[in-house]
Parts: sequence; C-alpha cells; structure tokens
Amino acid sequence: MKIKYGMILAAGLGKRMHPITLTTPKPLIKIGNKNLLERAIELLINNGIEEIAINVHHLSDQIENFIRQKKYRVKIIISNEKNLLLDTGGGVLQATKSFEGPFVVINPDTLWNKSYSSEFKILEDLYFQNKKSCLLLVRKDLSFDRSFKGDFNLNMNVVSRNNKNELIFTGLQILDKSVFSFIKDKTFSMNKIWDHLIKNKSLYGIQSKKKFYHLNTQEMYQRISNLKIID
Repeated sequence: MKIKYGMILAAGLGKRMHPITLTTPKPLIKIGNKNLLERAIELLINNGIEEIAINVHHLSDQIENFIRQKKYRVKIIISNEKNLLLDTGGGVLQATKSFEGPFVVINPDTLWNKSYSSEFKILEDLYFQNKKSCLLLVRKDLSFDRSFKGDFNLNMNVVSRNNKNELIFTGLQILDKSVFSFIKDKTFSMNKIWDHLIKNKSLYGIQSKKKFYHLNTQEMYQRISNLKIID
C-alpha cells in the first residue's frame, strides 16, 4: 500500500536565520544545488506522493512563485496562513482538510535527499502494519549539530518521552486525520498531538541511520554550506 498525500511545513518565520530570512523565506534557502523546499518536494514525489499541501506565511509570495515556476507533475495546494500563523499542529490540520487518507508531513529544515527513500518506505510499511502515527527519529550522536537535546525514546517501535530522551525528530512523520479528533483549538503545536498519542501508546517510530543535517541558525547554515552535500 502507498500513501498518496503529503504536507510540507513552510510557514515559519525563520527568525534564527536572520538576516537571510528577512528577504528570503527559509524553505527557499539553497544548500548545494537545491533549496530546502525543493529537496522536500522531490523526496515526496520520488516516493509516490500524488498531492502535496504547503502552508505559507512569511514571504509567501516567493514560495508560491517558486512552485508555479517549477511546474511539478503532482497537484500542489497552498494553505494560506498569511493572516494568522496556526503553529505546527494547526497548520497541518488546516492544510490537510481535503486529504482522503493517511498523509506524510515533512519539515523542510532537514536536508532531505534521495537516500532517505529507503527509510521513507520502512516508515510507510510500519504505518500500514499498525495503522498508527509514525515518526522518523535519529540518535543524537548522528546529528551534525551536537547542541540538539533529545525529543523521544523508542522501544520496539513504540515512542515514549522522559527526562533522558536519546532520539531527535528528523522532521518526517505519517499521520491520519483521526489524531486531531480531540482538538478544539485552531492554533496548536504538534507536541499536543504527540503527547496525546504517547499517553495512549499510539505513536510509533523507526530510527534513521543517516547523518542528520538540520538548518536552524545562521551559524549552522554557514557550517553546512561549507560541506559537500549530495543532492
């Protein structure tokens, strides 16, 4: 079975990337020959996604223009948050309203490339085996940025949290609309969803074995830009 729908979180302000993000939205920052958004879209398309929703806010016209110019072969929907940022959870909920099945949500801050396709497939298989939300996680020691604190733990593919979290969220997850059934707010974080799922032992995951590159600060941008990144 294949997932047909994908969503990309592209509405952030990118404040820690100033001054670059004062004039360029973070998803359009280039590393190597491709920008972050382009990398995320290609990963989704290369893994069978047929419809993609992208939420926008900061310098949204630039993102919309980029999408129009690229003329991707899949359907791309823009979810407009120009007037009100909905946070990660609210952004996902609004952007995926038209989806008719499970969907992948991807954060373009990570440097995605085709080498992630094998882990994408494993995560997809895990979802269909259990029909539970799934996260792609990575050990802290595989992160290029060693300042990251852990987000989660993993035992037999079941995700948990405590004060000794050893795994970082890579920015790739699989969800379905049922996870939002208890939500009454319009603006909320994905952490609210994850904590609810963890409490019910309904959040699954796998560990990535790849070196993790995540663009979150001006300093990290400069360090990663000096590397030879494989597109």
